Amino acid sequence: MNDKAGTTGAVKRLDAVIVGAGFGGMYAVYKFREMGLSFVGIEAGGDVGGVWYWNRYPGARCDLMSVDYSYSFSREIEQEWTWSERFAGQPEILAYANFVADRLDLRKHIQFNTRVTGAVWDERRQLWVVKTDKGETIEATYCVMATGPISTPKDPDIPGIASYEGELLRAQKWPHHPVSFAGKRVGVIGVGSTGIQVIQEVGKEAGELYVFQRTPSYSMPMRNQALEADYVAEMKKHYPALRAAMRMSPNGGVRPSSTRPFFSLPPSMRRQVLEHAWEEGGHSVLGAFSDVMVNQEANDQVADFLREKIGQIVKDPKTAELLKPRGYPVFARRPCLDSGYYETYNKPNVHLVDCNSEPIEAMTAKGVRTSAREIELDMVIFATGYDGLTGALLAFEVTGRGGLKMSEKWSGGARSFLGLMMEGFPNLFTTAGPNGPAALANLININEHDVDWIAAAITYMADNKLTAMEPTKQAEDDWMELVATLAPRTLLSKASTWYTGTNVKGKPTGLTMFVGGFPKYVEHCANATKDGYHAFSFKTREATAAA
Repeated sequence: MNDKAGTTGAVKRLDAVIVGAGFGGMYAVYKFREMGLSFVGIEAGGDVGGVWYWNRYPGARCDLMSVDYSYSFSREIEQEWTWSERFAGQPEILAYANFVADRLDLRKHIQFNTRVTGAVWDERRQLWVVKTDKGETIEATYCVMATGPISTPKDPDIPGIASYEGELLRAQKWPHHPVSFAGKRVGVIGVGSTGIQVIQEVGKEAGELYVFQRTPSYSMPMRNQALEADYVAEMKKHYPALRAAMRMSPNGGVRPSSTRPFFSLPPSMRRQVLEHAWEEGGHSVLGAFSDVMVNQEANDQVADFLREKIGQIVKDPKTAELLKPRGYPVFARRPCLDSGYYETYNKPNVHLVDCNSEPIEAMTAKGVRTSAREIELDMVIFATGYDGLTGALLAFEVTGRGGLKMSEKWSGGARSFLGLMMEGFPNLFTTAGPNGPAALANLININEHDVDWIAAAITYMADNKLTAMEPTKQAEDDWMELVATLAPRTLLSKASTWYTGTNVKGKPTGLTMFVGGFPKYVEHCANATKDGYHAFSFKTREATAAA
């Protein structure tokens, strides 16, 4: 390994390139520096924070509790940083990312406002050749893709977007300057997690708000609250125990979960449990029973409960009926949290447009044309989500051993070993990859685990004078078979969602995430490294020189 970064002409030679400066990339920067590696972080945004750097839309807030959505690797950061709310908003999360970057002096290792345009594996020299949009070439032994599972925005598939003459905003790349909705006719397209957060805020200010809904989401009350000083002190005191509990939890966090099957209680007691969970807020309803995602009848009854709640909140019966999700299991799409979303539809200035009975045909210069009318709008907001899991990894061409392109390898869907490495792509690592727990568990916890695993693999290679590693084809095939075997055992695959790729036209579909829970995933990753990393093939310096 190189002790210092060197350059030869316009080429920079390093140990590693880290793509992305969200929470995964930031931790990789810290970890690699502690290991004494030479490296650089490449980030398209102007600062750290990943998705929280871009997502500045009104109401943007994490739906994981602050105690979950924070680093565990630094006791100093845990004690020095104080969260103000149970569920932190985007400004506070971005402030946290900046605090970590300042506290650990990370920015000097990251090149901002720069995009990777391509990465090619040089088999003869056993290194990655990475090019950027700044015309640079970086040669590195290792390439770490810390690009995140939800970082590539997706516009709706609507004709005429370019013809619209009003204000067009994208929630996923919100302007850095203040945006006013006062007195304006605003249209929001999309009612997933982001759309729900936008709608409940814009509805307070807009002159008229038109919500274009195709598939309604289940949303539950967040019940956010300020954290009192005494509780914060308790939380900081008990961080070690909380972190240990997170690592043993299927979702990688401390949000509520239960071992109690739905039908183990009589109907009246089940109702009591659900009512209590509804009042408690957050994801308590999701965690109230152990088998909601594997028992269709239990799932149906929880869905009935949530639809009943919508009917109780929304005053207009027709609007309430349109807002009630049907046709897919509850929680098979991302479970959303809100602070007055359904109440927003009781406002006289808020109008729901059902895109199933009145589909959008095109955007026009003045607004949106549906099959029934043209709705003139001063502003349109796209809250249409991401090309999830694989989008960022396919945003530029990655070419592996023998000229194999990642886009070709993944033409039938993402495949890897553990969501960490791919056969045919030596020394290329991914954090929170599409075949791990990804969106089904606490992303910061996943990223910390994955970076630690990558660091251990790099150390193993250095100690044994190895130049390249990749999983064997058998190991990758076995892992993907396990992922495919487990997927139908849950109800997650029975909905059209970015989880399964059905939100992107022409994308291969299917549930490719590991649904066995975070602790079991960690166990699989540990087992793969036993007996000299038996699931991997390696090249030595001597063999490389001889070739």
